[in-house]
Amino acid sequence: MKHGGDLGSALARFGGLASEWMDLSTGINPHAYPLPDTLPAEAWTRLPAQDALTRLIAAARAAYAVPGDLDLVAAPGTQAILAHLPHVMPDGGVAVVGPTYGSHAEIWRRAGRVVHDLTSPYADLPDDVRLLVIVNPNNPDGRLVDAQSLRHHAEQLAARGGWLIVDEAFADCVPGASVLPHLNGLPVIVLRSFGKFFGLAGLRLGFAVAPRALAERLTVALESWAVPGPALEIGARALEDTAWQDAMRARLADEAADLTLMLQMQGLSVFGGTPLFVLAGTRDAAALHRALARQHVWTRVFDYAPTWLRIGLPDGQAGRARLEAALAAAIAEP
Repeated sequence: MKHGGDLGSALARFGGLASEWMDLSTGINPHAYPLPDTLPAEAWTRLPAQDALTRLIAAARAAYAVPGDLDLVAAPGTQAILAHLPHVMPDGGVAVVGPTYGSHAEIWRRAGRVVHDLTSPYADLPDDVRLLVIVNPNNPDGRLVDAQSLRHHAEQLAARGGWLIVDEAFADCVPGASVLPHLNGLPVIVLRSFGKFFGLAGLRLGFAVAPRALAERLTVALESWAVPGPALEIGARALEDTAWQDAMRARLADEAADLTLMLQMQGLSVFGGTPLFVLAGTRDAAALHRALARQHVWTRVFDYAPTWLRIGLPDGQAGRARLEAALAAAIAEP
């Protein structure tokens, strides 16, 4: 599964202006963290400062409850971290638990690794696997793997000289989902995305949490000034703002519940998701996807699951009302 958010194909096929579309193809919070009216001039005019990076790392450590024996690495988005992993992780086969975000398998295949596609996080690992990738909560179905099972995998991989890679891109809005409090020296690298929960995907900011030696290799691979000055400043402010985070988690949970109820009342079955998106089932998801697109509402479909439709969280009550009307019209099409 590739990422959403690119309206180019929708505009080319169904017309209209980008401003006329409601893009529900992503898992990005529609209620973005409020940007400051001004930033220090040096955030724009100087190279990123070490003290600004130190502040950002401290804020991320507190926000993500990172154990003291682990280090954090900041990067211009977790996608940038993924691209470097084949060069800093040990050789050997890779297993990816899917279906999930497609880049996880792609980056390893491009690096010449043997990639095994697992359909369950509880499956036995093939003998050649030294790296296991689990997205938790998973995208697109929101599946959660418990900490005990993740620890079990990490212990297995440790015996092989391997590593567990846990992508927690959507963990910010699911309290208790993170494996970080349960690592205790195990060979695990955890990826955290800033842009999804804070609604600032264009800022391009993400983190890797790992034991020191691996974090140092990743830092060297990213080289100097990986995160720009404005991202350092805004990222630190947002991560330090725990009151906003707590209020937003509650808001997202309420709105996701309202979205689920509305979709069910429209005849769709909702069987997965997170507070930032839902995964719904319908007989012909591609047909419904096209009917919604004709009304300039953009959703996600999956070639491997013709009954699945992923719908991002609309922007408040007005956005939900627009989606409801679009769904009713789409379902009523002959």
